[in-house]
Amino acid sequence: MTSLTQRSSGLVQRRTEASRNAAADKERGIGEDDESRREEEEEDDNGDSKETRLTLMEEVLLLGLKDREGYTSFWNDCISSGLRGCMLIELALRGRLHLEPCGIRRKSLLARKVIFKSDAPTGDMLLDEALKHIKETQPPETVQSWIELLSGETWNPLKLHFQLRNVRERLAKNLVEKGVLTTEKQNFLLFDMTTHPLTNSTIKQRLVRKVQESVLDRWVNEPQRMDRRMLALIFLAHSSDVLENAFAPLLDEQYDLAMKRVRLLLDLDPEVEAAKSGANELLWAVVAAFTK
Repeated sequence: MTSLTQRSSGLVQRRTEASRNAAADKERGIGEDDESRREEEEEDDNGDSKETRLTLMEEVLLLGLKDREGYTSFWNDCISSGLRGCMLIELALRGRLHLEPCGIRRKSLLARKVIFKSDAPTGDMLLDEALKHIKETQPPETVQSWIELLSGETWNPLKLHFQLRNVRERLAKNLVEKGVLTTEKQNFLLFDMTTHPLTNSTIKQRLVRKVQESVLDRWVNEPQRMDRRMLALIFLAHSSDVLENAFAPLLDEQYDLAMKRVRLLLDLDPEVEAAKSGANELLWAVVAAFTK
């Protein structure tokens, strides 16, 4: 007959092994699930469903669109290149692109090439089209070159095929499909133009509030602690000349404080920030391209 001591010892041993196995399983799962869990938490915090989750390009365009008129300012000549910068950062954050190593000679961010990493579909036609161009281009190009090529700002006729056409219209159609905008025709005396007035003000208000809170209520005064997507959105919205639209509803004191903190971000050295642990180098390379 098994003694009470032996049974107790066996029970303790089984419990110890079970606890050890559970801890090991938990530790293995942290690396795999941590990022997806973080994304889900951010999604819950923002109140976004899968249908209304917006890309960086869509967020920048939405900030630039006039709510009733449904088009961006005719005087805004910055948003085109800004949207291409959004594409590069979006692809980097999704693990499709990265920068080549800086090497022994410590190349600057703008001298390093954009390297293709994965061709897994993103679910967004514009992103997949840009990714296809980058994948098929040899030798690789720099961030600055890709912003120019995707915008069609090149003097080389052999590279004009890299241009992504009708980007704003295609992004607006994405937002129509997500129920954020609607489609109308407006007459401008000499011509008719398709416009996309705002139909779901809740989503835009949520976006504007999120930008405002990031530099007011949730300001941490340390870029490495900021959410990467929000950090990228602030930089690219400023480069696209649409960030002011998010701050327009603020009181004078809040507006001054928000712009002061944005200026602190703009005065950062991208080379220094990119060298810090956990930084996304391609994100800072795009920032360098617009702030150089």
